[in-house]
Amino acid sequence: MNSRTNQLKAFDRLLTIMDELREQCPWDKKQTMETLRHLTIEETYELGDAILDKDLEEVKKELGDVLLHIVFYSKIGSESKDFDIADVCNSICEKLIHRHPHIYGDVKVENEEDVKRNWENLKLKEGKTSVLEGVPKSLPALVKANRIQEKVAGIGFDWEEPSQVWEKVEEELNEFKVEVQSGNQDKMESEFGDVIFSMVNYARFLNINPENALERTNKKFTKRFQYLESKAKGLNKQLTDMTLAEMDVFWEEAKNL
Repeated sequence: MNSRTNQLKAFDRLLTIMDELREQCPWDKKQTMETLRHLTIEETYELGDAILDKDLEEVKKELGDVLLHIVFYSKIGSESKDFDIADVCNSICEKLIHRHPHIYGDVKVENEEDVKRNWENLKLKEGKTSVLEGVPKSLPALVKANRIQEKVAGIGFDWEEPSQVWEKVEEELNEFKVEVQSGNQDKMESEFGDVIFSMVNYARFLNINPENALERTNKKFTKRFQYLESKAKGLNKQLTDMTLAEMDVFWEEAKNL
C-alpha cells in the first residue's frame, strides 16, 4: 500500500488537475453545483452497485469518481470564496472529534449502541430541533425508512425484542388485508406503506440492510429473467408467444444455476 507521503502527493495531483480542468476545459468551466448534483447522485449509485457486486477494482474506480466530485464542489466553493478543500477537510475533522468524545475526551462507552446514542444526543446539543433533521428529504423511501428508524432507535425509542417487531408486522399485514377487501385504494396504499415500514424495522433487528436485500433480489430476478430471454431466443421464440408453463421450465432452470 502507498505511504502517507504518496497518498498526500496523489491528492495534491488531483487538486492540480482539477485547477487545470476548471481553467482550460470548456465542459468543466461551465459546471455549477446544480449541474453536478444529479451526476454526483448517479456516481454514488454506481459506487453502491460495485460494493454490492463485491467488485473491488470497480469500487476503487467509483470512489475516484465520487472524490472528483467532492474536489469539484470545493473548487467551485473556492471561486466564490465561500470555502475550499481545506475547509471541507477541517470541517469533517472537527465534527468527528466532537462526535467521538469517547476517543478524544473522557466519555466512557461500553458498545456500539452507546456510541450511536451519544452521537444523536450531541446533535441535539448542537442546535438541531429533531433527531430526524439529518435524514435527507430526497432519500429513496426505503432507505429513508431505515434511516428514520436508526435515528429514533439511537435515542432509545425502539422495540425491545425482535418478536415484538414481528407481531407488529403481522398486525400491519392484517390491517392491509382488511383494506384490500374493502377496495379503498387510498387506505390500501396507506396500510401497504405501514407493512413495508414494519418490515424494514424487523430487518433492522435482524441486522439486515433492507436496501441491500431488495437490490440483491432485483439482481437475482434480472439474472433469471435474462436467462429465460436467452433460452427463448435460442428457440427462435418471443416470450409473448410462450405460455406461462413453457416459461416456467426455463425459470426453474435459472434458479438452479
